[in-house]
Amino acid sequence: MSCSCTSSTSTQNELHTSILEKINNHPCYSQDAHQHYARIHVAVAPACNIQCNYCNRKYDCSNESRPGVTSYKLSPEEAVKKVLHVGGLIQQLSVVGIAGPGDGLANPKQTFKTFSLLKKYAPDIKLCLSTNGLMIHKHIDEITKYTIEHVTVTLNSVDESGEIGSKIYPWVFYDHKKHRGIEGAKLLLQKQLEGIKMLVERGILVKVNAVLIPGINDAHLPLVAKKVKELGVFIFNVMPLMSKPEFGTKFGLDGVPSATHKQLMKAQNACDVNVKMMRHCRQCRADAVGLLGEDRSDEFFKESFEHKSFEELCIHYNLDGRMKTHEKIEMWRRALRIANGKISQERASKEELSSTKKTTLVAITTRGNGLINEHFGSAKEFIIYEAGDKAIKFLMHRKVEKSYCTGKEECDGSYPMDEIKKVLSDCDLLLTQKIGECPQKELENIQLICDESFADEPIELSVLKGVRKHFFAIK
Repeated sequence: MSCSCTSSTSTQNELHTSILEKINNHPCYSQDAHQHYARIHVAVAPACNIQCNYCNRKYDCSNESRPGVTSYKLSPEEAVKKVLHVGGLIQQLSVVGIAGPGDGLANPKQTFKTFSLLKKYAPDIKLCLSTNGLMIHKHIDEITKYTIEHVTVTLNSVDESGEIGSKIYPWVFYDHKKHRGIEGAKLLLQKQLEGIKMLVERGILVKVNAVLIPGINDAHLPLVAKKVKELGVFIFNVMPLMSKPEFGTKFGLDGVPSATHKQLMKAQNACDVNVKMMRHCRQCRADAVGLLGEDRSDEFFKESFEHKSFEELCIHYNLDGRMKTHEKIEMWRRALRIANGKISQERASKEELSSTKKTTLVAITTRGNGLINEHFGSAKEFIIYEAGDKAIKFLMHRKVEKSYCTGKEECDGSYPMDEIKKVLSDCDLLLTQKIGECPQKELENIQLICDESFADEPIELSVLKGVRKHFFAIK
């Protein structure tokens, strides 16, 4: 028994129609889509063929939201059942990715069996693969066979000497042998570049991830951006190193610091002149579920789907209902585009954003759908825009460990506002659905203006109106 669905296309003009069709409802490849469509990662690939000093593959770590972490691993059959189960409940689900907890191509049998079953039972959904790139060249035909149109490759260095790579990768396992240090780093880079070239030649959209590691590759990342542009990569994503000691990574235990928001912004701006940048990444777990700004992985356990038949789950998947949901989403997105106009400029300079060449940073609280629809007290992340009186530009999201209102059950004596103020310290304006008098006064102490007058209004238009209202005296 199989299911089928149709996909929507965007009305934008700057990209080829075939590419727009591929990215229109892909939350990672389209910054606009991530407000409306959900993804699921299925953890079918436990083994890895390289060791990274920033990685520690951990199971049953529901408190950690980072790559390499999952609560449980799945067989291919269990993974597809989970997709059907979740897809019926979260009808805006549009993408299935295999992102670990190891490497998809270090587990080719499990990976491609999962993709094969997905094509049979859920052919309406987009297929994604994340890999370190070492084995792309050996599996390019299978990637093409299963119509995997989106592949993410982690490429942290293009240093041909291997010096930078040797500080990141202790060893690389290839051809039944561990290659260590500079030898391993040079081998990995060779295979990564070869694999990316093959993917691009097959018409597969490639996203390159690079981990920003302070003191190791931070100054080198613009060269990575330049190289991936030469290779024809679709989008480049700089991810900040996450290296708390409790994560158990080599960098974390050695005291290599996590990358800060300011370091990330600096790196993104330095790379932005060379290639299209992804600025909305959430560094998802290997079992992530939901919109990029949320993770509902702890809602779906094996017991809820593993004993059900594919026939039963395919009925639950409800392709007709999913198609109607996606049609409604596209109608809403069209309405938002009309409301927002063309005020968002992806690569605009300060002169293009502001008549005075001065811009401000604006923080937004949202639960998705392109609206300012999240109470400040519930927000665990803030969306950041740079804005002037002429236009706006999306910059990044910033997470906090705890929302301001954690409730009695989660209260441990800490004070979330301290972290929130630090995260928003360089912002000038906060647009939120609702905020209490006490937190508003605290934020005003760091010269942050809080405004709830744009509640439930379109984000982009509200950012421009808010900046004009508070900083340019334009209504």
